[in-house]
Amino acid sequence: MLELELVLDFACCSCGETMAVTVKCAGQGMAGGKNGVASVKIPCPNCQGINQAVFAPDDGTIHHVLAADKPRFIIPEPSLN
Repeated sequence: MLELELVLDFACCSCGETMAVTVKCAGQGMAGGKNGVASVKIPCPNCQGINQAVFAPDDGTIHHVLAADKPRFIIPEPSLN
């Protein structure tokens, strides 16, 4: 079984503080090749905000980082009309 240990470097979505995180990738998902992506939720040690890093598991390239503790969309309130 293929297993890699990667270091992900990125900035926190909430406070902008630079973070470096070591992750271990293993399992059948590693067979995705160059098009495969993985994600991990990481709390910021500075502000405690939760970041979701989306990255390539084969080389650790960061695709994007999202704030995982904020809602993705706002549900509109129904009108009373």
